[in-house]
Order: sequence, then C-alpha cells, then structure tokens
Amino acid sequence: MSNIKWAYMDHWMMESPRGLVEPNVSRQYMDQYMKQIVALGFEGLDTFVFRLLGRYSQMFGSPKGFQHFLQDHGIGKIVSVFHAYPYATKDRAAHIRATHDDIFADCAGAMQACEGLGIDNFIIMPTSTYFQTEPVTDETIKIVADLWNRVGKMTLEHGIKTTSHHEFWCGIRSAEQIEKFYQYTDPQYVFYFCDAAQHTIAGVDPVEVYSKYHARCSGFHFKDTHTVDTKGEYRLPPDAELMAPSVKRWFWEIGTPEGLVDFPALMNAIKRFGYRGWISLEHDGPDRTGGNYAESTCIARWYIDNVLSKIYS
Repeated sequence: MSNIKWAYMDHWMMESPRGLVEPNVSRQYMDQYMKQIVALGFEGLDTFVFRLLGRYSQMFGSPKGFQHFLQDHGIGKIVSVFHAYPYATKDRAAHIRATHDDIFADCAGAMQACEGLGIDNFIIMPTSTYFQTEPVTDETIKIVADLWNRVGKMTLEHGIKTTSHHEFWCGIRSAEQIEKFYQYTDPQYVFYFCDAAQHTIAGVDPVEVYSKYHARCSGFHFKDTHTVDTKGEYRLPPDAELMAPSVKRWFWEIGTPEGLVDFPALMNAIKRFGYRGWISLEHDGPDRTGGNYAESTCIARWYIDNVLSKIYS
C-alpha cells in the first residue's frame, strides 16, 4: 500500500450561463466536478462543516447521502472537515472565554452529524481574524488553547482528531505564537495541520514547523504562494485574504516556477519522519487572475506525479 494518499480540498468554481458558480448549484455540476477530481487520481475529499451540513445535506439528503454520492464516483471517503469562526462575534470568539460553551456546542453538534462517516480530522482555525483578536498575549493563547483542549477531548470520543490550521491572517500565526499554542495544548487532544502556503505568507518555514511538530501532524494542505506578507496586511480589516491592496492572489497551485514553498524539501521531511496518510491538494482563487480550477488541478497533479511522488509515495 502507498504511504501517501491524495485528497482534494473542496474549492472549485465552474462556468455556467450565470458565470462562475460553485458545483453545489446542481447535481449535474457536482457530477462533473467529482468526475474531474477522480480522473486526476484523487481518492479523498476535505470539505467544510458548513457546506457538509448545509448545501450537501440538502442536496443529497444527509451527510451520509453525500458520502454515498462521493463513493459512487470513486472518492473513497471524506478525510477532513474544516470548521472556523473567521469573524469574531459576541457569541463566538475563541479568545473570549465566555463564548466557549457555545463554540463547544457547535463542535459537538458537528460531531454528531458526522457520526459514522469515518472522518479523520476536524480541522479548526484556532482564532478569528488577527485584527479582532489582538493584542495576542500569552493569556490570549492560553484561553484559546483551553477551548481546543476541551473540544479535542470530545472529538476523539467520536474517533476524530481536532487539528489546528494556522492562517496567515488569524490570531495565532507567527512561529512564536504557534510554539506557545502547542505548549499550552495537550498533544493527546490537539493535533497540528500543516498548510504550506499559509505558513510561508506569515514568514514561517513550513518545513521547520512540520519537522518540529511532526509527531502531532495529522495532515497537510498543499498549495503555494508567490508572496510573503512583509507589509502587515494580515492585520487589515475586513478580509486580508481577499482584499489586501497589494496582492491580487495570495495562493497558487503547486508547481509554478514563482512558488516560494520548497515542496521537495517538505516531501523529504515527510519521508524522513515516516508520515503515512493523506495529503490534500488545495486551490484558493485561481479565477482571480484569469485561471481556472481544472487547469490548476492538472498543473498540480503533474507536479505531484512527476516530482513529489518520486521523492515519497
């Protein structure tokens, strides 16, 4: 059996008479989407909790109905579900202890809805936007860690790992903040999810951070970037990822010559530490600069097959 299995993170847009649309506008578009993913050799899917419990459950009757649809098309399983509170509210803000009970209840409800799907990871963004979370103090990080320790213990009771994904624009983003977060979280309950591009934009070397926390790593999002944020745009409201004034597109497919992530070095580290499991390919917004998701996925799959898999597969 292969050491590495490849999943696709659920970002996709398609041409329609109304312009670009998400595939979940119809079963016909979902059918085309999955056929393209499977044709390129992807065996699993990462998706979002709000999408799985919302549109997909409406379209296919339930989360299990959606999983049956995937399996009928050749996608073996939903590998991970992503859950986040990108914007803090008075009732949902991980750095505010008074909101923890409501967040915990949301997470518990998601676990109940995902029961029986065989999902591996509950990927969380540990905080909301940086500008809403700052100042990010030791006490702030401790409060956040307490929440995810509690959630992580609960999700393991459902056989699912709570694993932290650090966006460049969220409240725990720098190498120092990440180190404190993993000091304050219990390795039994809170795992690490490596997003290569998000780390790189934040000035963090993904090879170094993965090497440091490899024993806690439960998965990867492989996408690239051409830009390191040296202007502090991660702090800009309302949405640094979509509206930074100096950057049209933060994220790029792996395999472009301008890419800043050293994927061969990361793949060698994955091999060195003996990781076995899923790596998820992710694309965020190729349409913003005239590209499309099918083209980006083909470019990335060529790079996987001709470069990365020759290192470790």
